[in-house]
Amino acid sequence: MNKKLVIVGGVAGGATAAARARRISETADITLLERGPYVSYANCGLPYFLSRDIEKRSKLLLQTPEGFDGRYRVTAKVDTEALEIDRPGKRVRVRGPEGEEWLAYDKLVLAQGGTPILPPLPGHDAPHVFKLWTVPDMDRLHGFIDEAKPKTAVVVGSGFIGLEMAEAFQKRGLDTTVIELLPTVMAVMDPEIGRLVEGELERSGVHVVAGLGVKAVHPEDRTVELSDGRRIPADLVLFSVGVRPELTLAKSAGLVIGPTGGLLVDEELRTSDPDIYAAGDMLEIDHKVSGRKVRVPLAGPANRQGRIAASNAMGQSMRYRGALGTSVVKIFEATAAMTGLGEKAARDAGFDVGVAVVHKDHHAGYFPGAKELTLKIVFDKKNGRLLGAQAFGHAGVDKRIDVLATALLGRLTVHDLAELDLAYAPPYSSANDPINLAAFVAENHLSGFSPSITAAELRAELASSAPPLVLDVRNLGEWSKGHVIGATHIPVDDLRFQWDALPKGRRIAVHCRVGFRGHLALRILKELGFADVVNVTGGWLSMQLEGGIPFE
Repeated sequence: MNKKLVIVGGVAGGATAAARARRISETADITLLERGPYVSYANCGLPYFLSRDIEKRSKLLLQTPEGFDGRYRVTAKVDTEALEIDRPGKRVRVRGPEGEEWLAYDKLVLAQGGTPILPPLPGHDAPHVFKLWTVPDMDRLHGFIDEAKPKTAVVVGSGFIGLEMAEAFQKRGLDTTVIELLPTVMAVMDPEIGRLVEGELERSGVHVVAGLGVKAVHPEDRTVELSDGRRIPADLVLFSVGVRPELTLAKSAGLVIGPTGGLLVDEELRTSDPDIYAAGDMLEIDHKVSGRKVRVPLAGPANRQGRIAASNAMGQSMRYRGALGTSVVKIFEATAAMTGLGEKAARDAGFDVGVAVVHKDHHAGYFPGAKELTLKIVFDKKNGRLLGAQAFGHAGVDKRIDVLATALLGRLTVHDLAELDLAYAPPYSSANDPINLAAFVAENHLSGFSPSITAAELRAELASSAPPLVLDVRNLGEWSKGHVIGATHIPVDDLRFQWDALPKGRRIAVHCRVGFRGHLALRILKELGFADVVNVTGGWLSMQLEGGIPFE
């Protein structure tokens, strides 16, 4: 008899699983169930249709039930919901346009994804309040903008979809405000990257309110009330505050849920039932760096999981080794990206964390069009192993993060990164790429040749009972535009002649604009017998992003 495979969920992981299963077996009976009206659509492209970057709606619809049948001989049932799993009987009860029926399976793959969270606030169900997760969500939102002609929009939440939709609304001519409960936007990234993102939003005309929640939506006067009582005009409201895994079916079937609240699977993506596999946003998986259980609701991992789950369900043997959480987001003309662990996540995971920050042109500074790129790497001070990286800039961000994601998979150290032989020509990079430079900073710290501290560590030391002397080695023009209150100013080129004005018995925190001149100054002072000197990694730029340091 032909093997019967039933897949619940027809987007991302589910659609990939169906196509993979057919490539493995030409005789299997494969049925794909999708609760909504569309299968295999580009859900990551929805914001870009609303921004009109993608003009044709049809571009987002990658496959149809007819297409699945014609190319893969897969029976794709849309508008069909799985209601119950009879595990002993190995069948699924479904309800579709023709009523209810039971579908038998030999193997079952769950790929139901997640559900966007819509907080039960007053006014959350008003007709001008939206979420964005499916094609019908997109259609409803697009139609509302065209027909109602809203002038103001509020986006609640500043994750990937929230930021993409803030840009989309602004491009559609709406005066847009982003509300974020946490202190910085894009809170999945470290605060300094979030502040760079916030700056880009505001330069592009988007208002940002961070550190406040939403208390209510008021349909009568089209406003959103914040937790401090303020009201923001909002002809349109989009909630994008997170996603919860879709586990109703799995829980009712008695499948084991993991400690993070996702469906528990083994390395073959098998659930607690040996005949049921799973893929996508509903899972909890291993983080490749920390080894901890995490939920990573991203399209890339979901598609790879669909491929592996189907392979194992069809009798092959493939392992899923977890994810890094590598992700990227466009913010108008800028890009922010990350891979692996951020600084706080690395500390929470128990690593002895080191940080190196560089602000460097994305290609040779003398070649036209050079744009400054901020790159932060996180490493383990015990062995130099790379733990994660984050970047922000207007060019060259994604390729650096992709290189560092590869390095994480290979468990490379900062010493390996320092030796990376990366492609160089003036239009593309510098002889020492920002990745190499960040690795040099990390190596210098580990060896003690040029010890560094972060801007956050400087802030904490300045607030302590024994604050360091801050030595600013920028030029006079830079100093006059702003500097740390109480800092000593000696330009780096004058340091060899004025060093005797500095106390040798006191800790000195030296900084320039981005770190390089600070490194030079530190080496001069070390050679002159100053024992306790540290360089602020990322320099003045990182200090401004950190905040809380007294400037004048």
